[in-house]
Amino acid sequence: MAATSTPGTAAARATRFNPRVLAAGAAIALPLLVVLLLNLRRDPHTVRSPLVGRPAPAFSLAPVGGGAPLSLESLRGRPAVINFWATWCVPCFEEHAALTAAARTQRDVQFVGIVYEDEEARTQAFLQKRASSYPSLMDPEGRTAIAYGVFGVPETFFLDRGGRIVEKHVGPLDSRAIAALVARARDGAR
Repeated sequence: MAATSTPGTAAARATRFNPRVLAAGAAIALPLLVVLLLNLRRDPHTVRSPLVGRPAPAFSLAPVGGGAPLSLESLRGRPAVINFWATWCVPCFEEHAALTAAARTQRDVQFVGIVYEDEEARTQAFLQKRASSYPSLMDPEGRTAIAYGVFGVPETFFLDRGGRIVEKHVGPLDSRAIAALVARARDGAR
C-alpha cells in the first residue's frame, strides 16, 4: 500500500509557506547585512580606539640596554609615533624598516618603540642585527600596553604636538601609511 499525501498530513504541511519562519530569518539576517554593508569601506587597520582624541597615557620607561628613562612628557612639543612591537612578531619585523626610514627622514617627529611581552636580551639582539633610528623602551610589566589598550602587536599610536592621540593603527605599517598618519598627527586632526 503506497502512502499518499493528503491535505493535513506532515508532507503537505512541510511544503506550505510559513510566514513566521520567514519573519524570524529576516529579523536575524537583515541587521547582519546592514552591519556588513556599513563596514565595507572601513579600513580594518584603523581602529577607533576610545583613546583617540584624548591625551595619551603617561609613561616613563627605560630604553633597551639601559639608560635614563624616556617619558611621554619629554615627547611634548612635536608629533610622536609610538609603536608597540616584539621580536617574535613577524609583521613587526616587516614594518621595522619602514619605521626606521621614516624616523630618519622625518626629523620633526619623535618615533618610539615600546617592547611588548618580550625579553630584553632578545630585543637587544634583534636591534643589533637591524639598525634602528629611534629608541625602543622596555615595558616589563606591560602596564603601558594595558594603559594604551594594546591587545596584540604591532599597534601604533600617532600623537599630535600636545600629546593627544590622533590615530591608532593595528597591523604592520608601510611608508605610505606612516606618511599619511604622521601628516594627521602634524595637523592634530582627527
